[in-house]
Amino acid sequence: MPDLEEPAEDAAEGAAREPASETDAERRRRRAQFLRELGEAKALRERVQPRRARAARMRQAMRMRTFRW
Repeated sequence: MPDLEEPAEDAAEGAAREPASETDAERRRRRAQFLRELGEAKALRERVQPRRARAARMRQAMRMRTFRW
């Protein structure tokens, strides 16, 4: 039976091998990719659960209307 701690150690070694200093361009590229995927996930959720998504939009609109600057 394989030891269950081995994958965690491999993952930690992989994280340690990443370069500590990433460039701003790489960080912006990863962030843009994340935001694209987040938008796609939100759109999918709205299609799959339209009533819940509409209620969430209504709550957000109410928060924005009652927000004081």
